Formats: sequence, structure tokens, C-alpha cells
Amino acid sequence: MAYVLPLRWTDDSGLSELTGYLRRLATLVDVTVVDGSPPAVFARHDVAWRGLVRHLAPDPARSGVNGKVCGVLTGVAHAAHEHVVIADDDVRYDEVALRALHVLLDRVDLVRPQNYFAPLPWHAWWDTGRTLLNRALGADYPGTLAVRRSTFLAMGGYDPDVLFENLELIRTVRAYGGTEAAPADLYVRRLPPETAHFLRQRVRQAYDDLAQPARLVASLAVLPALAAAVAFRRPGLLLGAVATTVGLAERGRRRGGGATVFPASTALAAPLWLLERGVCSWLALSRRVFSGGVRYAGTRVRRAAHSERTLRRQQGRAPS
Repeated sequence: MAYVLPLRWTDDSGLSELTGYLRRLATLVDVTVVDGSPPAVFARHDVAWRGLVRHLAPDPARSGVNGKVCGVLTGVAHAAHEHVVIADDDVRYDEVALRALHVLLDRVDLVRPQNYFAPLPWHAWWDTGRTLLNRALGADYPGTLAVRRSTFLAMGGYDPDVLFENLELIRTVRAYGGTEAAPADLYVRRLPPETAHFLRQRVRQAYDDLAQPARLVASLAVLPALAAAVAFRRPGLLLGAVATTVGLAERGRRRGGGATVFPASTALAAPLWLLERGVCSWLALSRRVFSGGVRYAGTRVRRAAHSERTLRRQQGRAPS
């Protein structure tokens, strides 16, 4: 089994921890790290990981605004096995999860596991509200996916000029005619980001909803609904909405044995996250209308992700 880790670091504060993880991981799978870090940082990584993993720079022939996708395209091309795990640098697999993916990839083209944060500082608790709502309504979008290499190469990879790269990969596999599994009980730990990084991501993550119109409309409706309830002095409506949101999140928490990794208090984060998304969706929409996109990695990205219909057309397959 192959494991592709795209990264771009400007400092090495987490190098010791990541190296320890890669050392454990390399005993289980064939690891390729595609490293877009500046030359001095890349050189330090090369020394730390020599003989441990395959350490590559992104293929200069692959260009796009989303450096992570360019790293994935490079890594999958060099992968030595049919089953390939793609994971962000904050994802921490164990052997049980890797074996489960390996089995699932025998019968599907793409697997979408479920991330959970550990440890759980306040901002990770807050963001878990989003995870639980997504689980209640379908499946979450994790920082890791697993694919069949043959399918990935046959469909030509996926577009590196979009913001929501995981959704783009999922939709590209579907458009190609591939199959997907999203087991609610396949849990993979994720390290929480620094607080400052979490705060910087709020509008950018809301921008992802521009690729999911129904979600965007629902998010944009949060503030008008709140304003109407306040204007007409209907506190019962507000309390009912909060209770419904918490109840929905609790359903997501319990699904697939989720109570083992999601503390009971995380369901209470869902209304707070929903209010945040209501604010940030308006900011994200304004970035699209007035600025032509959202800032990401030093550039501006306009498209969140392509629709599945568009991808089918690009693949030469009739829309269904």
C-alpha cells in the first residue's frame, strides 16, 4: 500500500513529531512525501527523512494554484502500489485504519474515512460541530482520502486550479464512473491546527460552499432568519432552532459508534459553528463578487470545485 503526503512548510516546529509518525508509518506502507517547502526547509527534511521515505519535490511540469493537488499528482505518479492513501500532514493513521482502507479499496475506487481531532482545544471542539452535522446529513470531508491508482491515472488526476480539492477529487472519481465508500465508523485521528491558523481559515472554508449551492443557500439564510426572529421577538423560534441543530449534531455524533471519539459536549458546538458559517458565507460570497475569489497560498482562487455534471462533460461522459 502506498501513502502520499503533500506538504509545504515554512518552519519546522513540528518536524520531530512528524518524523516520528513517518518512522512508524514506514513500517506499514510505502511512503512518499512530496515537499514544496522552500529550499532550506526542503534540505532539512531531506536529511531527517533520508532512508525513511521517498522524499520528492513537486513535479515542475505540473502547475496550478492549489499546490497540494500538484503534490498529490506527483506523489500518485510515483506510487509503487495500486492502493494509495492521500493525507494532509496533520493526519495520523494507525494500522487498523490502514488495513480497513486496504480491504475497502479491493471493491471501490475511493474511500472517504472520518477524521476526529485529538487533542481537542476549543477551536477543534468548535469545528467538530461542523463534522457532526456533516455526519448527520451524509458524510464529512476529511483531510485524507484513499484511491485506486489505476483509476486515478486513467481519469487524468484532478484539477489543480480549485480550492476545495477533496471535493474535486471525489466528484472526479464519480464523474469517471468510479465507486465510493464513506464508512461512518472508519476513524482517523487528526491533529488540531494552531489557533491563528484556524481563525485564518474561516472565510476560506466557507468559500468551499460555493461548490455546493444547497449548502450555500442554507448558510446564507442563517443571518436573515436570526434577524427576523429577533425583530419579531420570537425567542421560541431561536431556542427551537438551537435545539434542532444540537439534536442533529448528536445524531451525527452517535452514528457509526462516534461517541467513542467525539465527546458528548461537541454536539453543543454545532449552533455556534452554524452561526459562524452564516457570517462567513456572506463574506465568502462578497469575495467572489467583488474580489474575483478568495486568497489562498499567496494567490487568488475563483473556483471552489467543478460540478459533477461539468466533470462528466470534460470526461466525455453523458450527464445523468
